[in-house]
Amino acid sequence: MRASLGLSLIAAFAALAGLSFALPAPGPAEFSGRLAWSVRGDWFGGLSGLELSDDGRRFTALSDHGQFLTGRIERREGTITGVSGLRHVPLRGLDGRPLVKKARDAEGLAVRNDGRLFVSFEGDHRVWSYARIGGKAARLPRHPDFAGMPANGSLEALAIDAGGALYTLRERAPRDDWPLSVYRYADGAWTRAFALPRRGGFLAVGADFGPEGRFYLLERRFYGPFGFASRVRRFTLGPRGAIGEEVLLTTGPGRFDNLEGISVWRDPVGEIRMTMISDDNFRSFQRTEFVEFMVPE
Repeated sequence: MRASLGLSLIAAFAALAGLSFALPAPGPAEFSGRLAWSVRGDWFGGLSGLELSDDGRRFTALSDHGQFLTGRIERREGTITGVSGLRHVPLRGLDGRPLVKKARDAEGLAVRNDGRLFVSFEGDHRVWSYARIGGKAARLPRHPDFAGMPANGSLEALAIDAGGALYTLRERAPRDDWPLSVYRYADGAWTRAFALPRRGGFLAVGADFGPEGRFYLLERRFYGPFGFASRVRRFTLGPRGAIGEEVLLTTGPGRFDNLEGISVWRDPVGEIRMTMISDDNFRSFQRTEFVEFMVPE
């Protein structure tokens, strides 16, 4: 089914069901490929964080059931065709033991240039760091705001800039008409760095800095039986906060699954690419998939 026809039918069915949403303008990002990915094992699924190497060939993913996944992305003429060399390793706590139950609800992932990994968690709202995959966690201090965040709506997104500063934000603001506060960690402390406007009922689920230094925010909106819509906005950060808002991508509900992780990188011919991964919530009727777009500089 053509995308335009599919979106029209979705809108018609939604009207019959009493739902209301407008068909989105897709944005300037250009679709370049997708790969449905499945692995046998009760550890596989729930992928909420993603980081790719600078050349887009190696990946680290994060499961909200407390697993690091690493491997190689296979490509043909630049398009994702498969995954090889997969490894999975449990996230460990401050004592070096694998995390269990609510303590393992990992959501955001960022990797520093020296290889140190940072993970944000829901439930017990915190950010921990790891010198290496499989190692024990190190604690970062918490901003006072973290304590008042909801159990299932807090530190979904995590990103790191070229200077090594971390940025995180909650999935939803306390009120729909409030902007989203973005927190910055540098010099041993968290501060409120800037705020981003909320638009159209989308919730923040992933973030990254592109190779050109701009801040990318992945968002999703749930339309019940019609599935998830996704959006990516890009911002330039400066002394006055986040400016130059651009909507790079908006999908209709159901085009992709529940995209939650994003990594932005530059391919060998100089194009900026956004690679995203979906969280299947460990449900058989959802799917894990890589989705990739090229975006204008």
